[in-house]
Amino acid sequence: MTHKKILVTGSNGQLGSEIRGLSGSYPEYTFLFTDKEELSIIDEKAVNTFFDEHQPVFCINCAAYTAVDKAEDPAERPLVDALNSDAAGYLAKACARHNAKFIHVSTDYVFDGNNTVPYKETDITEPASVYGITKLNGEKQAAAHTDSIIIRTAWVYSPYGKNFVKTMLQLMQTRPQISVVSDQYGTPTYAADLAATIMQIVASGKWHPGIYHYTNEGKINWYEFALAIKEITGAACEVKAIPTSEYPTPAKRPAWSVLDKSKIREVYAIEIPDWRNSLEACISKIRLY
Repeated sequence: MTHKKILVTGSNGQLGSEIRGLSGSYPEYTFLFTDKEELSIIDEKAVNTFFDEHQPVFCINCAAYTAVDKAEDPAERPLVDALNSDAAGYLAKACARHNAKFIHVSTDYVFDGNNTVPYKETDITEPASVYGITKLNGEKQAAAHTDSIIIRTAWVYSPYGKNFVKTMLQLMQTRPQISVVSDQYGTPTYAADLAATIMQIVASGKWHPGIYHYTNEGKINWYEFALAIKEITGAACEVKAIPTSEYPTPAKRPAWSVLDKSKIREVYAIEIPDWRNSLEACISKIRLY
């Protein structure tokens, strides 16, 4: 029996690593895990050759340029555009040519962050950073070439790579006090939960193209997120709340990143864990390492 193939790009990142961890639960598929060493997605010819050779039926694009502040450097712009915008177009075109389904992962940064209610998929996009602009361009390219599913997420963390949770764990072990902004609101996303949701969509046998939002449930600010990490770990470090104005960054952060998840919940019957439960699960996993 020939197994259906799933191409996962950016497979060494947070989300790709979590999908790799789940792959054993889906023996009906053959997973093709690639990172830049195995497949340069910013090279259209390389993308087409890979698709011709391997014939995947699904492509899950987890690859992105995610260094939000570094992306503001004009010298970085060509690479940011290539990874976040052009690559999405190359993959989407290849999927369309091979009749493969395309799942593209995007971000809350496509919004300006000025809302006070959770963002719906239909809300106006107005990115305020280079990262957000290039990710929005990637969404447009993904949607232009195939009946893609685009999943916007926010505040992603996991035991892998660089993220807020791992940074806080390290700082709380090495410093008596840390300061964390308390006027930016959103919902954390445990990459393992997002990976499970993506695989649930793949395995559902149903394909409803369009944009979806996914994070864990709840609404907090970064200070509250740090406090929860302190509580769960029992760290002695003092956590101080500060306004964004006291922590300037090259890229403007959205003050509001709460996403409305009702569409993905209704269309694909996704059960979404609470952010606190998922944080506890992730920290338990990190401690096992």
